[in-house]
Amino acid sequence: QLQFVESGGGLVQPGGSLRLSCAASGFTLDYYAIVWFRQAPGKEREGVSCIASSDVRSYTPSVKGRFTISRDNAKNTVYLQMNNLKPEDTAVYYCAANYHCVGYEPHQYAYWGQGTQVTVSS
Repeated sequence: QLQFVESGGGLVQPGGSLRLSCAASGFTLDYYAIVWFRQAPGKEREGVSCIASSDVRSYTPSVKGRFTISRDNAKNTVYLQMNNLKPEDTAVYYCAANYHCVGYEPHQYAYWGQGTQVTVSS
């Protein structure tokens, strides 16, 4: 079965950091662009960051300068380092794939995992 497994979420205070992992199962990441989405309660799924197979990276404005996406093809894993977290970053975070970074419409991506919960609260 082709899917991602997300991990690394948790409860953190405002200003804190977390590193999320997105491990591919059943396929290799080398030729894929990987995107992180998040979904807060009662809100639509929102694109956060994308990393192309060429390692070109993009971020939604609200996280630029605080989040860093990276990939380790040898480990078949993509990471999202999140620093200076804010309460508005609270959401379930998901990763998904396409052959290219094609914006932040969820229907453009496949192999969704179950997500990992990030809660930013004092």
